Amino acid sequence: MSRPENAPPAEAPAPLSPTRYIDPIVLSRIENLELLARTVVEGFVQGLHRSPFLGFSVDFAEYRPYQPGDVLRSVDWNVFARLDRLVVKLFDGETNTHVNFLMDISGSMAYGSGPVSKIDYAKYLTASLVYFAHRQRDGVGLVTFDTEVAGHIRAGRRQGQLMSLLTTIDRAKASKETEFRKPLDYMAEFLKKRGIVVLVSDLYDDVANIVSAVKMLRAKGNDVIVFHVLDEYELEFPFQNMTEFEDLETTRRLNVIPGSLRREYLELIHGHIASLEAECAAVGADYALMNSSKPLDHGLFRYLAKRAKSKNL
Repeated sequence: MSRPENAPPAEAPAPLSPTRYIDPIVLSRIENLELLARTVVEGFVQGLHRSPFLGFSVDFAEYRPYQPGDVLRSVDWNVFARLDRLVVKLFDGETNTHVNFLMDISGSMAYGSGPVSKIDYAKYLTASLVYFAHRQRDGVGLVTFDTEVAGHIRAGRRQGQLMSLLTTIDRAKASKETEFRKPLDYMAEFLKKRGIVVLVSDLYDDVANIVSAVKMLRAKGNDVIVFHVLDEYELEFPFQNMTEFEDLETTRRLNVIPGSLRREYLELIHGHIASLEAECAAVGADYALMNSSKPLDHGLFRYLAKRAKSKNL
C-alpha cells in the first residue's frame, strides 16, 4: 500500500473499558516491549479464561498430575471418577512445542493511516505471542525478513532467550521490498523439528509465491498460522480528494483521483484477501486477517473461534 501525503487525520480512539488493555494506540505509549507483551498477554488470558477456549492450541495432547494453583476447569473429572486421581489436560501449546515466528519487515509494513503503523502492530502482535508461547514453556524462535532473511534466532528456551527475542523485535525497522520465496524456503529447509510456524505480514506479494512457501512449510509437518496485518485505510480506501501516493518500497509517486479507482481497488484488495484465505485453507494452514486499528484481542478471539469451529470443538 502506498503512503498518501494528504491522508485525512485518524479518528480519536473510543474510550476504553477498564478491562480493555490491548488497543494499539494505548500500547504505543508503552515504551518497554516486555511490559507491553506482558500487559497484552495478561489481558488476553483474562478474556480467554472467560471464553470457551483454553488456549491457542485447541488440540488435546496429554495429561499431567494436578498441581496446586492449576485452574479447576482444566481437571479431567472423568479420569478422576475412574481412577480417583486428579490430572490436568494439556494441549499442544503447553507441551514444549517449537514455535517459530516469521515477521515481515519490508518497506510496505511502515504504512499507517494513524499513529500505529503496520510494523508497530506486527511488533505488538509478535512480541505478545512470543511472550505467550514462552510462558507456556514452548521453545520460541524468530526470523525477520524482507527479500532475504534479516535476522534469525533459533527456537529454544535458553537463559535470556525471551529478552533476545523481544530486543530483536523492538529494534526491527521496515526496510526494502518483499519477497516470500527465499525467506520461507530458508525456514522450510532449516526447520528439522516439526512445530508451529507463525507468519506475521501484510502479504504484499503474489498469492502463488506466498502459498508455495506456506505449502513447503506444511509439507514438513508444521502447523502454519498466517496473520495478515493490514491498515484500516487499506481495507476501506476512504480517500476523497486528489491524493499523491508514494510506494514505500520503490519510492515511486503517483497522483490519483480516489473516486474513480475506489471500486476497482476494493475489488482487488478483497479478492487478494479471499484468495489468500482460500489457498491457505486448501493447504491446511490457518489464516487470520488483522486490522491494525483494532485491539489485538479482537482478531485473536475471532481466530480462535474460527480454529475451534474448523476442528468441530
